[in-house]
Amino acid sequence: MPRYKFLSIVVMVVLALTGVVQAQQITNITAFVLDVRADLETVATEALGGSTRPESWTFDINNTSSPTYVADLWYDNELLATAVFGNERPDGWIGAPVTKDINIVARNIRHDLELIADKVYGLNNRPENWKGSISLFKCDRTIMNTVEVLRTTFNVKLQTANDAVNYCQQVAGENQEQVLKQIYSTPEVEQALPDKLLAARGDLERLADEELGLNTRPAGWIGNKDKGSATLLSDNFLDLENLANEKLGIGQRPVGWLGTPPAVAVYGYQYLRFNLELLANAVGRTPRPRGWQGIDQTESCAPQLQNLVALAQRAYGFSTDTVPPGNFCQQLDITVNNTIENPPPPDTTEASDKYVFEGKYAFTYLDVKATQYMGIMPGGTKFKAWYRNFGDSTMMFVSGQDFAVFVDRRWTSMPQDVFEKLPTLEGVKPLTFCDAGWCNGPGPTPTPTGGGALQALLNQGTPPAPPDINQVQNQKTQVSWNNIRVTYLQDNSAARTAQVTLEICAETTQTDCEPVTRVYDNATGTAKPVISTQNGLNVYEFGYGYTNNLLIEGETRFSPDVWISDPTIR
Repeated sequence: MPRYKFLSIVVMVVLALTGVVQAQQITNITAFVLDVRADLETVATEALGGSTRPESWTFDINNTSSPTYVADLWYDNELLATAVFGNERPDGWIGAPVTKDINIVARNIRHDLELIADKVYGLNNRPENWKGSISLFKCDRTIMNTVEVLRTTFNVKLQTANDAVNYCQQVAGENQEQVLKQIYSTPEVEQALPDKLLAARGDLERLADEELGLNTRPAGWIGNKDKGSATLLSDNFLDLENLANEKLGIGQRPVGWLGTPPAVAVYGYQYLRFNLELLANAVGRTPRPRGWQGIDQTESCAPQLQNLVALAQRAYGFSTDTVPPGNFCQQLDITVNNTIENPPPPDTTEASDKYVFEGKYAFTYLDVKATQYMGIMPGGTKFKAWYRNFGDSTMMFVSGQDFAVFVDRRWTSMPQDVFEKLPTLEGVKPLTFCDAGWCNGPGPTPTPTGGGALQALLNQGTPPAPPDINQVQNQKTQVSWNNIRVTYLQDNSAARTAQVTLEICAETTQTDCEPVTRVYDNATGTAKPVISTQNGLNVYEFGYGYTNNLLIEGETRFSPDVWISDPTIR
């Protein structure tokens, strides 16, 4: 199966969702994706000639009600990129979605389409009928996501005019001002700065000793080592430039070297440390000289990325310990941007118990409209409330041990006056999930006389009977793991597991397929729990690799085994 077709299958289920647009830059998601499709077809006509399109082009033009419309849009965009760029992609390409937020996915497709248009029409040149009008989506991913987290977490709205000259540069400057205000304007940061500048001076001197010889310095070397000096930052910069001229040549600098430092001291230090690490790399000092004090790898990355990391740490408790091995800054860029686009659920370990209350057998839902019922929260279950719905609605978003859901305040211990003090959902789209033992949806809200979730709750103490293997073998066709289509939804790298949907197919080509309705583990004698559903398919969690001694059933087929790929070989 072609790589891009496989990825398209993976994301089709993930993207089968609808919702109200939350990002301030998109006002109508349906109109937005239609415009992206129109511009995609325009570029394809120019690049490929007339109506010619790559093989397997979806031609999904106007059917925005299709659950795979955005997935098809992404897939065709990748096909066109391959036709224009070959198998490579330009710098800044975002590619396959990592988020369920359809607004972010559509934004990222637009961003990549603009890169294709730059190649086809020339940088920033567009035909008269071009519909892309939001300048932010031409900026790099880090800039876009800095705007996003500032908006969603800190309630800061972008002020740069859409038609501003050097738009992305101006937005980067505005982002820098806001990160300074939200994150770096604290006594702790100010108090730590002199020690950081002195440490940078120490590393600069160490590098000079290694490269020029002990106590040998270029003419004009300042050598300021006074932590209390008002010119320590500027003197460090002058000496760093002096050393760079000595080692690399006058005016010769590594790619990415930052020029005049900002007037704000904290950003001046960012520039200083970043350039110092670049110079150390350029002269081959890897590993660093003995006693090197620049041990925070994040400081060797671009300042815009450092600022996004700081925002993610404050907003989501992001840790650089989650960055996989490899080129650190490159992996950090991927990891932190993925975090912003697919934020974790609220941290329920926060010390404050201001909004901690108990459920009173409240019905729980994955959505504020109460259409995706997940089960009844047992009496006495503690939760922390985060947001309330608008107007007279009594729905609120809460989280606790293994759940983040919507409930009706009236079925909790929270008083009305406390409920009214909760922030509203304006500009917020919480990530919901329900993995607690009492979760058994999503499904329709139960009624006292009906079955479904309520009946399941009443019968939850009675485990389902194990399958009759002989009956299954007599009535269904056995296939192998090669016939199982696996759609990957979410990975847990720490546990080495993946949440997936499964379809069991007649052939290894995986075209004639039916949903997997039950997975029974013969080794444990238990049915594998259904975590949730996606696009009508059950969601299960498996460990990476090959697992046998199973009974994986569809309507007419079954398999005893399955293979789950880890992300590195997927």
